[in-house]
Amino acid sequence: MPITWRKSSYSSSNGGECLEVGVSVPGVIPVRDSKTPNGPVLVFTPADWSAFVTGLTSEPSKHSLEYPGRPGR
Repeated sequence: MPITWRKSSYSSSNGGECLEVGVSVPGVIPVRDSKTPNGPVLVFTPADWSAFVTGLTSEPSKHSLEYPGRPGR
């Protein structure tokens, strides 16, 4: 079964700056880099993915990243 990939609406039009999350695979959450769609895929259990997302959203300022030349992103 092919995987249906979803990425953030905040991703640039060329799609090269985000993770993509597979939404059509029962029992696991596949994640890949949008720049390399044929590259490696990380696979999370639903519980691990939920903990990861909760950790990122519970204290956003703690996990904020600044990239050189791109403040605030």
